[in-house]
Amino acid sequence: MTAATPLLSTRGLTRRFGGLTAVDGVDFDLVPGEVRALIGPNGAGKTTFVSMLIGRIAPTSGTIALGGRDITRLPAHARVARGMAYTFQVTSVFQRLTVAENVALALRRSERHERAVQAQAAAVLARVGLEAQGGATAGALSYGHQRLLEVAMGLAQSPRVLILDEPTQGLSDGEIAAFNALVRSLVPETTVLLIEHNMAVVMALATRITVLNAGAVLAEGAPEAIRADARVQAAYLGTD
Repeated sequence: MTAATPLLSTRGLTRRFGGLTAVDGVDFDLVPGEVRALIGPNGAGKTTFVSMLIGRIAPTSGTIALGGRDITRLPAHARVARGMAYTFQVTSVFQRLTVAENVALALRRSERHERAVQAQAAAVLARVGLEAQGGATAGALSYGHQRLLEVAMGLAQSPRVLILDEPTQGLSDGEIAAFNALVRSLVPETTVLLIEHNMAVVMALATRITVLNAGAVLAEGAPEAIRADARVQAAYLGTD
């Protein structure tokens, strides 16, 4: 696969709920090694679009490809096996397990030996700044640290594509700075799709930005072009 070949792409991706069209014919290409941000006002269709990408809901029409292979009808776990990992907008950690056990569960999906699992779990937790919390119960973590744990669980799967849905929600300014550094360290080995309301984070990290509005792509381009786009300002940035 060449650098110009999309790693993740959609064509005509559409989802209707009765008479409501939540996502309307979206064509989207995620290039290997980039950090792409997906932004838009509430109700723009971001959550529905991502839910179709990861296999939580099926599209009404259109296609999704990962690495050039059609995954439109694959279940979520099969997409994970092909190299897609994601964090949810609402944390989905196992509250009663320890932080290290949560990461170990993600690692065991790859059937590693137990000793290797423990070593790799410690390494992943260190990467996200949670090495000191490995023995803590996940439910006892702050909300922001639970978000970081979920990122660690995604990274544990060594994904080709990592989809991060509102990952900085609940993080302090210092933690956001560390998160930004973490994301920068992932590329080009991991390609990142970032769904984020914090525009400072978006502008600091994204190489390109896709703006959804009313279920369709309103604009797409480099951060500077998106910031200056009058349509984006009217639909989103001016009221954010």
